Amino acid sequence: MKTYFKQDLRSSIVLYLVALPLCLGIALASKAPIISGIIAGIIGGIVVGLLSGSNTSVSGPAAGLTIIVLTGLNELPSYQAFLLAVVLAGVFQFILSKIKAGVLGDFIPGAVISGMLVSIGLLLILKQIPHALGYDFDYEGDEEFIQDDGNNTFTEIYYAILDLNWGAFFIAFLSLVILIAWNSKAMDRFTFSHYIPSQLIVVLLGILMNVIYINFFPSFELQGFHLSDVPKIDRNVLTTWNFPDYGQLTNPAVWQLGITIAFVASIETLLSIQAGDKIDHYKRITPANKELMAQGIGNIASGLIGGLPITSVIVRTSANVNAGAKTKWSTIFHGILLLLSILLLSPYINLIPKAALAAILIHVGYKLSKPAIFIDEYKRKFNRFLPFIITILAILFTDLLIGVIVGIAVSLCFILISNYKTSIMIYEDKGNYLLRFNKDVSFLNKKNLKALLNQVPDGAHLLIDATKADFVDIDIIETIDDFIQSAKNKNIRITVKTTATKPHSIFKLV
Repeated sequence: MKTYFKQDLRSSIVLYLVALPLCLGIALASKAPIISGIIAGIIGGIVVGLLSGSNTSVSGPAAGLTIIVLTGLNELPSYQAFLLAVVLAGVFQFILSKIKAGVLGDFIPGAVISGMLVSIGLLLILKQIPHALGYDFDYEGDEEFIQDDGNNTFTEIYYAILDLNWGAFFIAFLSLVILIAWNSKAMDRFTFSHYIPSQLIVVLLGILMNVIYINFFPSFELQGFHLSDVPKIDRNVLTTWNFPDYGQLTNPAVWQLGITIAFVASIETLLSIQAGDKIDHYKRITPANKELMAQGIGNIASGLIGGLPITSVIVRTSANVNAGAKTKWSTIFHGILLLLSILLLSPYINLIPKAALAAILIHVGYKLSKPAIFIDEYKRKFNRFLPFIITILAILFTDLLIGVIVGIAVSLCFILISNYKTSIMIYEDKGNYLLRFNKDVSFLNKKNLKALLNQVPDGAHLLIDATKADFVDIDIIETIDDFIQSAKNKNIRITVKTTATKPHSIFKLV
């Protein structure tokens, strides 16, 4: 911890400034108590951070769970019943960790992971542009194309331009200038730039500019929903604190919601840690089952004290990596900062304009989706680049989970096409033919096999080499057997090449 204390503390401040509006926005969108989002962020940072095997992953309330939470709150009799579902979700995730379900994350193609990272970056830019222009009607952290306010990702930007708030625009513009300049090579010669996060400078600048607006340019003043709104824990809040209603254990809807949350949160976690490991500068590998266990315990803890369900979140994880985090202590420190927000700092945090926070998120988005990434992917094979692009488009025009599913489906199609084309090959040399199985052969290759066998003329000699195939589908066997039987009438001589370990004696040679 001592070795990287300064880097992790610096990164935690950046991470905190990214996580704070997302925790508040997701709670607001879920129609849950605002403080529940902060609670989930605290648990995700401190509890999951301590238990996780990842050095980069950051957990908290996730936009991907917003619809599930909103639906659950509408269907269940109380928020306390919902909290019980969150606790049960944590129990189910703990069970998933024990049955080694984390292995599912290893089946996600690299092209899909890359596409997910880029699409998250683009979403951050597109979704934060309205906030940077002072159009704060959609909640922070929204990842869906169709928004709750009736607009979509692109029409929101259009209406934000029409209703431009110049006070917010100037703050966001100057903030982006500082973020870009601070991270330039020219600033490396200044020692202080390595210790003071540019994001902290941006936040202080936003507060200062709004003070100047209030005193000298009142028409530009930002107030109300244009500023952060962190609740403070006081006596009134404590008297209305929410805890699980264990009397709802007999309610089937509670169990159903718990299973749904556990499934979706686990999928998002596995996606996030795969993406986090991909961008980790040290290429460390997160133990997936240990992460599921940490997430399960985190959801149990969050539900027990009134918080939203949590999952590992790629936006916060990528912000953590890009801020230079070295160990999990960055995640833990950011959880502590979130805790201090509601205990001591809310009067000061609530002075921060959302436009300044939007600039920080836009800068994070650019780092995830810069043009160089597209160029690198384009230089690779087409069967990787196309799933990469389709994943991006699918996420932009639907949401994260649907987009990832579409990307995986496209990747599988390329695998099937590649297997279809290369599993069986035929070669000819002076009337001698070699039919070779280059890999395992399934029923999908049946049509191709028939076409290749039809190329063998009467009187030829055919060698069937099946030694490279560990598996040969019964449909393929029957097709070969039928050809062997018909070959006698065409004077085609057939030989099957075998090995001791792969005899393939199933072919009915006569």
